[in-house]
Amino acid sequence: MTRQPEGGADAVARAMSGGTPQHIGWFRFYFADQRWEWSAEVQRMHGYEPGTVTPTTELVLSHKHPDDRDEVAADIDDMIVKQRAFGRKHRIIDTTGAVHQVIVVGDQLLGDDDGAVVGTRGFYIDVTPDSSRQEDAAITAEVAKITERRAVIEQVKGMLMLIYGIDENAAFDLLKWLSQESNVKLRVLAEQAARDFTALGDAGVLSRSRFDQLLLTASRRVTSSDDSMSTSA
Repeated sequence: MTRQPEGGADAVARAMSGGTPQHIGWFRFYFADQRWEWSAEVQRMHGYEPGTVTPTTELVLSHKHPDDRDEVAADIDDMIVKQRAFGRKHRIIDTTGAVHQVIVVGDQLLGDDDGAVVGTRGFYIDVTPDSSRQEDAAITAEVAKITERRAVIEQVKGMLMLIYGIDENAAFDLLKWLSQESNVKLRVLAEQAARDFTALGDAGVLSRSRFDQLLLTASRRVTSSDDSMSTSA
């Protein structure tokens, strides 16, 4: 499930309560038929209008920067052979030739019936410096002021900046997107992520794949209650 971002005078309110950040999208890969699925946001990252492309492994690799392609290809081969998730910070080239810096974070995709691993799923976050993001950055800065006193959110933003090598705006967008996708309050999700990361100790910094998995599944460990639901902070 994805939601499209909106603009306008109420952008700050919508950023708090709805609308997916423009530079984050999801993907899925199914082992049985080696089938990829891209959200509308990921299709746009690669330069395609939503619904105009059917991603394949060949297409995925064709968009990787030449200096990063071999490493990503090895990751995908390992994912297929060992049937496990992958994640990496690398560069992609869209259909116009523009280079994007992206972070891909993956987790196991489980079947609905028996819970068996049927593929991998995760998200792309585009962290390319871009002047066209000034409005998004302004919105994020304003939202950050509103949440300034919520120390746990700031703490987890710092963790994301350290783990993924991203800036403050991208870290907040990532946390907000996960909150919206899981329908769990931003503050509640941040508290769970902070507990999970703290429990890892020093290994949290050293084990990217372990943190990827914890981050993507944090909402599952949140105690279900009226206070935990919705994307409000």
